[in-house]
Amino acid sequence: MTLRAVFLDRDGTLNVRPAEHSYVETLAGFVWLPGAVEGAIALARAGFVLAVASNQRGIARGLVSWTTIAAIEAEIQARLGEHGVRIAAFRYCPHELDEGCDCRKPAPGMLFELARQLDVDLARSWMVGDSPSDVAAGRAAGCATALIDASAEHAPSADLVAPSLLAAATAIVEREALSRP
Repeated sequence: MTLRAVFLDRDGTLNVRPAEHSYVETLAGFVWLPGAVEGAIALARAGFVLAVASNQRGIARGLVSWTTIAAIEAEIQARLGEHGVRIAAFRYCPHELDEGCDCRKPAPGMLFELARQLDVDLARSWMVGDSPSDVAAGRAAGCATALIDASAEHAPSADLVAPSLLAAATAIVEREALSRP
């Protein structure tokens, strides 16, 4: 049986997004957003596999180390693990903007790779993030999309817009329940 997944962006979806042109360079810089843990729990309990797909240009620029990435992953797993939830896989685009890779969102490469690895049906899955590039990647992969945006200025581009991961998770779970026969 092919699984349903929710692909989560990291910065701005799970944790506070750093200022423009800045990066989460240390574990201490990773600060959970309100509702992020609860949203991930709700999605997992609704039967979704959770995966993280995140552009991390700071790696290419030498500002973020793979050691820091691993420490942040461990923090995410530990916090969610307190509730019996885990992220099944993490994928990052570590490339600079001009490298022409197929993994940097809005390209769907990370989602395709995660779908193959986890046996996920993209048409039954969601991409949740806080930027138009997250929405574009989800659409390109054939997923439904949710945009975390308190201002709702990007509302027309996503299947749903919510102010937090918890609000998005609630809406996704409700939509999934309504679509079942």
